[in-house]
Amino acid sequence: MDGVGRIEAGRVTRATDSGTALGVWVARPLPAGARTAGRVAALGHRPLLAPVLDLALSGAPAPDGPFDALVLTSASAVPALAGSPLAALPAYCVGTRTAVAARVAGLGPVHEAGGDALALADLIGRALPRGARLLHAAGRERKDEPGDTLAARGYRLTVWVAYAARPLPVLPEPVAAALDAGTLDAALHYSRRSAATAFGLARAAGREEAFGRLAHHCLSADVAAPLVAAGILSHVVATRPDEETLLSGLHPIRQDSDAEASPALRPGQERC
Repeated sequence: MDGVGRIEAGRVTRATDSGTALGVWVARPLPAGARTAGRVAALGHRPLLAPVLDLALSGAPAPDGPFDALVLTSASAVPALAGSPLAALPAYCVGTRTAVAARVAGLGPVHEAGGDALALADLIGRALPRGARLLHAAGRERKDEPGDTLAARGYRLTVWVAYAARPLPVLPEPVAAALDAGTLDAALHYSRRSAATAFGLARAAGREEAFGRLAHHCLSADVAAPLVAAGILSHVVATRPDEETLLSGLHPIRQDSDAEASPALRPGQERC
């Protein structure tokens, strides 16, 4: 294997089996970041949990209804809805993680899309009549979808900024120390803003070169975009936007190649 992990018969080869345990920076915000760090450790790697974004409820009151359903594109919005009258509305969730959080919080009935915003718009299109009144509980920074598609299809969508993600002012000290010591091998990026923030903090702290040497594993091409723009040489993009696929590719990327990817991942082609 030349020291490179791989996928065998649909099963992740554990790092402890192949001798390729990695130091992995989990920059994902809490509480999801803690769950991810646990999964990384279970694969035999050494997670460093150090979020670069701080998630908090916005405190903004919910808009006046009535509404026919909720639109949820992140599990981070769920705490703002739990225990409120809105919790009884049907909740249309972008993917599994958001749907699980909604069910645990007592929202529902809960409907789960295929993991991206357009799939969510299609799910709503099949389930609800045009003209339905939708409340999108979202973050302060959000993408245009599924709102643009739903509006074009005749749905009445109201956006409620239920939470906000605030970037940390400086690179977390454990990350700076690990980059200096060379004990980090990879970083996991789950959002475009998180990836951009991680790069910006590393650059401001004088660790841009060390940051660029990491293998950056990104949930989607959109997440990888700030790294591509920054000329990061080693990034890998999951073929499906889910954590299972992302984690399946955790193994070293050889420095003498464009990228070394498992069958579940595709190597970035721009400046990679």
